[in-house]
Amino acid sequence: MNNLDKIIEKAASNERINSSEALTLLNEAELLTLAELANKKRQHLNPEPVVTFVVDRNINYTNICISGCLFCAFYCPPGHADAYVISKKELKEKIEETLSLGGTQILIQGGLNPSLSLDYYIDLLKFIKDNFPVHIHGFSPPEIAFIAEKSSLSLKDTINKLIDAGLGSIPGGGAEILVDEIREKTSPNKCSVDQWLEVMKTAHNCGLRTTATMMFGHMEKPEHIIEHLMKIRNLQDNTGGFTAFIPWTFQPDNTRIKVEKATSVEYLRVLAVSRLFLDNIQNIQASWVTQGDKIAQVALVFGANDLGSTMIEENVVAAAGVKFRLPKEEMIRLIQDAGYAAAQRDCFYNIIVAVHGLKLEIGK
Repeated sequence: MNNLDKIIEKAASNERINSSEALTLLNEAELLTLAELANKKRQHLNPEPVVTFVVDRNINYTNICISGCLFCAFYCPPGHADAYVISKKELKEKIEETLSLGGTQILIQGGLNPSLSLDYYIDLLKFIKDNFPVHIHGFSPPEIAFIAEKSSLSLKDTINKLIDAGLGSIPGGGAEILVDEIREKTSPNKCSVDQWLEVMKTAHNCGLRTTATMMFGHMEKPEHIIEHLMKIRNLQDNTGGFTAFIPWTFQPDNTRIKVEKATSVEYLRVLAVSRLFLDNIQNIQASWVTQGDKIAQVALVFGANDLGSTMIEENVVAAAGVKFRLPKEEMIRLIQDAGYAAAQRDCFYNIIVAVHGLKLEIGK
């Protein structure tokens, strides 16, 4: 039995694989072998044949950012003609529409805007919580690190102030690839790997659940992908605070990184290895926003058990020229056509609405 076969047997036996074994699988395993292994792991962690989704909206409160990441087609520097900070009137209209469409949460993120103080974020959160029954999934680690530094506060104090104002959970944005060698090329002005991880660790210790992400297909190599996964797994072993992992492919159009777009096969390979390696994170989300609906369906047999958000609004990936749209009814159809039961969830993966007679207890 060669080394690859031994690793495949180990993964099939539900044993934890190490970094070098994950790299071998990523580089050498047959695509359908990865699908079989990842689907088996998904069934072990999520035995019910259910695929979940959440109804929410991505609201970008500002596009002003001093980070200047090479991969971003959305941001504007301060003083740019197209720069904005959202008004409360527009914010109110967006949330009202989200709730009218059955939404249960908003994902609120923005650029690193030097003109906004901690008081702005506290006021923004309080305005939302005082006026709407909606969960706020907001402010990625780079934003929180930026707010803390600008306010001369510790991460813990900053996060607790945001929690007191209404923050309910933190998205995993700004991770890209958690290798400083790569971050220094793509986003030199953004928080370091250690800062990203420290924000998440602090948030988990303050009682907030978070997601984790990975954007790949730009300047990284396969070993950097595995290093990223290792850092996420190590932190999860320590805190248990990640609810889900979402890998997605870099979209190069309108950006300053000129590479060929990663293929769907490359995406599915990374997705499957992510499911196998992150044995301590229950949920893996398929990225229909970057892959489209058909590959999202295929992802459900490559380890994914969640289709993420209906995304009533999404601006960042759209700025890179990708504008897939998936209404709730279409998402349900895709899930059912793939042979699964569809269920609407909340941010914490509790079932809110079981579609077409699915019998599950809330919170299962």
